[in-house]
Order: sequence, then structure tokens, then C-alpha cells
Amino acid sequence: MPIRVIDTRWMDRVVLYGGGVMSRWARPPISGFTLIELILVIVVMAIAALMAVPMLGSAGPSKVGSAARMVAADLQYARDLAVTYGSNYAVQFDTSASPQYYQILDRTGQVIRHPVTKSDYSVVFSGTALDGVVLADVDLDGTSKVSFDGLGSPFNGTGQPLNKGVIRLEMNGFSQAVIIEPVTGYIRAE
Repeated sequence: MPIRVIDTRWMDRVVLYGGGVMSRWARPPISGFTLIELILVIVVMAIAALMAVPMLGSAGPSKVGSAARMVAADLQYARDLAVTYGSNYAVQFDTSASPQYYQILDRTGQVIRHPVTKSDYSVVFSGTALDGVVLADVDLDGTSKVSFDGLGSPFNGTGQPLNKGVIRLEMNGFSQAVIIEPVTGYIRAE
């Protein structure tokens, strides 16, 4: 019987791949991303960036709003102290000082202690997170002091019942007012 010679030249072109037979020149699957996947990721990132851009804008409105709420809370704290202890407590604003500040005073005119920090209850915006906010206008019937009696009723700096209580805060053209209602002493920031 003659010896058959098997031509093995063609065998190097056959590769087993994934359980099937495939030519060496055929492309095996390449791991990666499709064009659609890339476009979807880019679109999602663009939407996220568009949502973040307004947050990078001016901090003026939020700082002024925070400062107004803080002033309103401090006025309410002074009013609550007056009602709790049945004696006058006041808030004195000094817009001519540099830096501007306000403080809460007891019935003797002394600055009270802050309940948390145990230091004088004096609030200055500069050098804090509210840096740049200014007390643009303090109109407490022409004075810069408001006091509350044991019933929570507001009085101006001369001791007369308060008719108009407006504290306006500003920063970079944005402003917000804190209003003290006459008779009731209701305080709101708007």
C-alpha cells in the first residue's frame, strides 16, 4: 500500500474558536463599546453638565437668602427669650461699623451669651460663609434697634411700639428683606 502524504499546509489556516471552526483571517469578537453606547454616555454626561452649570453661577441669591433667614431666626430668638423670661430683649444693628454687625441685648443692655459658643451673641457677616452680604438698610421706625416685651410685642429704639420693621440685606445686586410685623412681632424673611 502506498504511503499517503497528507498535505498539512491548509491546517494552519483553521483555528478552533468558541467551539466552532473559523478561518485565521476572520475577526474574532473584540471587546469594546459600540457607537450607540458611546453616544448614550456622551448624552448623559452632557445632561449632567447642563444641570451643574447653574450651580456654578452667582452665590449672591443663596447667600442673601441664608443671611435673611439667619437674621429672622436671631430676631425670633430674642423675641422667644423675652416671652420666656417675661422681660425685654433687644437686637441692636450697627450698619455704620466696619464690619457691620448686630447683637442681642438683655434687659440691662448687655450682650447676651450665645447658647452654643458661650461667647457674646454678636453676628458679623464678613469673614464667614456669608462674606459679602451687607445690611443695606435697617428701618425700625428710624432707629436701628428693636426690642420685644414679655408678650413678644416689638418696640423701636426709643421704646415706642414698632410701626415699621424692615431689615434689608444685599449682595451683588440681590436683596432680601426681613419684616417685623407691628403689634404681634411676627417675623418673616421675604
